[in-house]
Amino acid sequence: MTNDTHEQFAGAVLEVVDRIPPGRVMTYGDIAEYLERGGPRGVGGVMARDGAAVTWWRVVRVNGTLPAHLMVEAQTQWHHEGTPLRRGIVDVAAARWWPDAGSLTVTPGGGPPPPLGTSSP
Repeated sequence: MTNDTHEQFAGAVLEVVDRIPPGRVMTYGDIAEYLERGGPRGVGGVMARDGAAVTWWRVVRVNGTLPAHLMVEAQTQWHHEGTPLRRGIVDVAAARWWPDAGSLTVTPGGGPPPPLGTSSP
């Protein structure tokens, strides 16, 4: 990925994360799937570098966990937001969220949405 492309991808990831409602989560893979690029590791890389500025605890592994050094703070946030938990980790089946069409300024594929009255390619 070029620097500009990486910046666009990072911006798209952070926008998706910023829209996840309190008490809900997406997995790293969910975000990559929504954006149709990057993969779970790519999303994880963005979160490791730039995630402190967003609600990082709302992005979890598919098993409902985060890296060990983040779990204590994440559990505090999950309890505060009422995120569904099972044995101290996120119950992903109950807490999973997916963006509604048109709720984000990025669309699948990571670009901006098409102008009104047009369809995406």
